[in-house]
Amino acid sequence: MELRIRNAETKDSEAIANLSGQLGYESTESQIRKRLEILLASKDHCVLVAVEDGIVAGWIHAFHSVQVESGFFVEIGGLVIDENHRRKGIGQLLMERVLPWAKSRGCLKIRVRCNTKRAASHLFYRSIGFTETKEQKIFDREI
Repeated sequence: MELRIRNAETKDSEAIANLSGQLGYESTESQIRKRLEILLASKDHCVLVAVEDGIVAGWIHAFHSVQVESGFFVEIGGLVIDENHRRKGIGQLLMERVLPWAKSRGCLKIRVRCNTKRAASHLFYRSIGFTETKEQKIFDREI
């Protein structure tokens, strides 16, 4: 097994869409490609992929956030590992690769929001040093 972490590229759009589909997200390859074009051009976003034996086995998206009341931090916008590659340390490795990027942005904290139904994800984040700080509801409004 050869595992390599690299910056995501637009050519990874299909793999990222397929991996996201494993968690129930319905974004198409075209939608992912358009988003990646924007994210990859921004210094405030970091998108990495884990490639195992030539196959994208996971991805992570982190972004620099500045909020009036909480200051600077990096938030994990998404972390998905292929269901056939879980429990191999890939998620932890991707997260570890985000840490230096976050520190280079002057951040001392990384935040991740996780669906309350994803119990396995909660265990994963706790196992790599995250502490649950609050539970919240998300409200969306179409415009």
